[in-house]
Amino acid sequence: MAPDRAVLERALDAGEREGGSVEFKERLTKDLHLADGKFESLAAQLRHRVLSGDGEATYVVGVTDAGGLAGISLEDFSESMDVLSLLAEEADAHIESVDTWGIEGGLVGVATVREGALLEDDGHIVVGTAGHVDHGKSTLVGSLVTGRPDDGEGSTRSFLDVQPHEVERGLSADLSYAVYGFVEGEPVRTDNPDRKSDRAEVVESADKLVSFVDTVGHEPWLRTTIRGLVGQKLDYGLLTVAADDGPTKTTREHLGVLLATELPTIVAITKTDMVDGERAREVEREVERLLRDVGKTPLRVERHGVDTAVEEIGGSVVPVLRTSTVTMEGLDTLDDLFGRLPKTGDGEGEFSMYVDRSYKITGVGAVASGTVRSGTVEAGDELLLGPFPDGSFRDVEARSIEMHYHRVDRAKAGRIVGIALKGVRETDVERGMVLLPREADPDPVREFEADVMVLNHPTRIDDGYEPVVHLETVSEAAAFHPAEGQLLPGDTGSTTVRFKFRPYLVEEGQRFVFREGQSKGVGTVTGVSPAE
Repeated sequence: MAPDRAVLERALDAGEREGGSVEFKERLTKDLHLADGKFESLAAQLRHRVLSGDGEATYVVGVTDAGGLAGISLEDFSESMDVLSLLAEEADAHIESVDTWGIEGGLVGVATVREGALLEDDGHIVVGTAGHVDHGKSTLVGSLVTGRPDDGEGSTRSFLDVQPHEVERGLSADLSYAVYGFVEGEPVRTDNPDRKSDRAEVVESADKLVSFVDTVGHEPWLRTTIRGLVGQKLDYGLLTVAADDGPTKTTREHLGVLLATELPTIVAITKTDMVDGERAREVEREVERLLRDVGKTPLRVERHGVDTAVEEIGGSVVPVLRTSTVTMEGLDTLDDLFGRLPKTGDGEGEFSMYVDRSYKITGVGAVASGTVRSGTVEAGDELLLGPFPDGSFRDVEARSIEMHYHRVDRAKAGRIVGIALKGVRETDVERGMVLLPREADPDPVREFEADVMVLNHPTRIDDGYEPVVHLETVSEAAAFHPAEGQLLPGDTGSTTVRFKFRPYLVEEGQRFVFREGQSKGVGTVTGVSPAE
């Protein structure tokens, strides 16, 4: 959706009336505006603008000194934002948001600069939701991030990043995202999640963030759910089971994927307002039996408390609690849990990010979206993107980075981000590709060795069996060649796995899920072979 033209008109009017907090620039260049003397002067000017605007300044780029619309090229606009970001950092400020418009002469943009450096939220956790369709995943997340009760018809699910056709049908068909945060343990929520600026404000103000990757409950889109649970760098899983329905086949399927990826998981029994206490307890017992059947120990949070849940989650322990988005039962407990749960994994090492989505933004260009898997990326970093179908990688540059619509100068492991890329077209960026530092020397893989466990199969897996392999954000048909010639249901064994169509970046130790019809299993990469 294009930015409202009124935003630009208000910025131009404000410049004419006030002057103090609004600055007009046709363009900013690295050669001129970052030169010694000039850089310090412009940083001081920016600082003055911010103070004049009570902590906020507006920079209108692509206009004349008098505020007339001029327009500049995409390359010039990107360079201007890079320079402005450096100036803001020098002035102890940061770019909060950027809106762009296309005019006859090129692009015009309005950048909002806010006082204060970006906060480093070391406690940022990412939670993946799962559960059967109509079991209240999206509604629960919507009520958590807003603090609002649902109307009983799923109204709060509309606060997630969903498509119009999903809202109309009441069914999610792709991954969606949401965020809320905490300041000194108290929740920071979005007043209107439909406004990008509200989400950006949460990212800016919170000292701990909770990002949700909301998956799909409808059976035809199970592949998308697996992608969300396997392809993101998740810290925790949140499985929903509706009290008026109980565990279903899809519940068991999603639980299997969560456990296969060794993800610490919470089970929320939803819609308790629709049943009496005995039915809620019956479903609770069904969930506990289901967990015990797969070797897990259920922990009722109501009985044992949040302290114990935080200490014991993971390994074999799965906290279970009752919730209702209509009465808000259990949501304070979830707040308490998410506010205290620690980040899992260290995310150390060189930067890497598997691409989950790609799109194009006017004035920005190609954007690759995903979860930073390891290391840190900064705006201006020189990167590699690939592999392309021929196994090659391409030189690109990180023009800018956004996290939940909030422009940031850097992002580290666990952040869900969109990275604007220079040097590639959006149509060339594909899911399953990876971003790496320019100095990396990646070997794309067409074939790898793995240890696998067959969770379900109607007969046996023979040489040449072709399921879909879900590894990071890769979803690709692959041929299995078992070392012993075949694998039976329940078997654990070694196999060679060969992608059918193209190479990908695969590393030893990565876990994956494979599925074909009712057949499914899990595996771990034990060895790789460079692409042929």
